[in-house]
Amino acid sequence: MQPEELLHEALYYSDLDEFLAGCTSFVREGLKDGAAVLVAVPEPRLAVLRREHRDEPVEFVDMGVAGRNPNRILPWVLKAFVREHAPTPVRIIGEPIFVGRRPEEMDVAVQHEALINVAFPSVAGTILCPYDVRNLTDLGDADRTHPIVVDADGRRASPAYTSPYKIYAERNRPLPDRMVVDEALVFDTNRLSHVRSVVTQHAADSGLDKSRLTDVGLAVSEICSNAITHGGPGIATIRMWADDDRVVYEIRGAGHIRDVMAGRTVPPKSAARGRGLLLANQLCDLVQTYTIPTGTVTRLHLLFSVREPARRLGPAPLPTF
Repeated sequence: MQPEELLHEALYYSDLDEFLAGCTSFVREGLKDGAAVLVAVPEPRLAVLRREHRDEPVEFVDMGVAGRNPNRILPWVLKAFVREHAPTPVRIIGEPIFVGRRPEEMDVAVQHEALINVAFPSVAGTILCPYDVRNLTDLGDADRTHPIVVDADGRRASPAYTSPYKIYAERNRPLPDRMVVDEALVFDTNRLSHVRSVVTQHAADSGLDKSRLTDVGLAVSEICSNAITHGGPGIATIRMWADDDRVVYEIRGAGHIRDVMAGRTVPPKSAARGRGLLLANQLCDLVQTYTIPTGTVTRLHLLFSVREPARRLGPAPLPTF
């Protein structure tokens, strides 16, 4: 490995033994080479690796919590770990696509996997992403988002590997239309406070936990402000509804998101902009976007019941890298 080269590998496993063998050898090779090691996988596999490496200097993160919104993984899991241990090389096991991912999360998760390949231009180390090939119904283009694949036959370059920007564009798809909503508003700058009030009341009436009402108001305000600021005529729309396990807020504006890393990178303190989508990712359980030159649709999802409040993932104010 070159001094400043981040390798990105997919590990295909079909049972727990293959998962354990591939992950433990990866961890111990890293420890032997003096790398800082992070394991970020969902339960129950996290507990298995905790037991296996209980006496070794390995950090553990529950990907089912920290990566519930796939857009959080780069800023608050991977980049946070790299920054904490710089300039030490890193070894990271990250399983962002796992059994239990909802279909609406998959495009965001695949975009995340693709963008790993451009997010670390000068970092030494390896990120290994396990894929349960027996139980996953959708592997999420794993062979196209990872330059290297590892399976029972060994380790090899992936002939299907594709440009991250092409994968990102392919997964920038229209969101399934919602035919019936609870409420819809047209707004401009002067009505932002009214929108926040209506959204907060809708969330409370729908059953969102009281501790998250501030979160939903802040996240919606940030995206609505972006829709107006970057949306040409300064008029945008918001639609809101509740499903069995969540509230959803859809904001439409005329702006166009040009930066594929928007919402996934913490800007420097000196930057005047660039925090709205990032903050929404921090506070929401899923953020979907569909952007074309004529406009952007953003959907914010907040679950009624979560294992850990999203705001605990990052300190306030937001960190800089």
